[in-house]
Amino acid sequence: MNLYSHISASVACLIIAAAVTLSGCGQGQSGGQSSKSAATGESHEHPTEGPHHGSLIELGNEEYHAELLHDEHAGTITVYILDSAGKQAIPVDTKELTINLSHDGQAEQFSLAASPEAGDPPGQSSRFVSSDAELAEELDHEGVQAQLVVSVSGKQLRGVIEHDHDHEGHDH
Repeated sequence: MNLYSHISASVACLIIAAAVTLSGCGQGQSGGQSSKSAATGESHEHPTEGPHHGSLIELGNEEYHAELLHDEHAGTITVYILDSAGKQAIPVDTKELTINLSHDGQAEQFSLAASPEAGDPPGQSSRFVSSDAELAEELDHEGVQAQLVVSVSGKQLRGVIEHDHDHEGHDH
């Protein structure tokens, strides 16, 4: 191997290592995940929690987000529909949304009824609530697979619920 070939191979290895290191979502300084949009090349933040300090769920292709709060003391599950940045509530024209659960080979479906906030327009809601004790219990099981389904402007959007199982000392 001549010197030129050795240098070319070394440079190629460095370029590959740099590409692997710089690719994918990373952590931004704010603690959120950041990524670049393939279409625009612009970087944007992915918050790690919603404005109510709940778990975020990506809906569609980041068209919307949902925020899930699990209040163990009240026995409720609340879901807020949020904008694409996961920051602002977005009222939608649906009466309920659905959580599909699968645990230990059993599939179940739960509905969360619209519970409009004071500022939501008539016939729309940005908040959905369930007091179903079985849903609250099932979401806490290890190995549960859960998916949120909501219809926005006639389009059905789905998002995987990755619910935090550590509930000690605080509400969700």
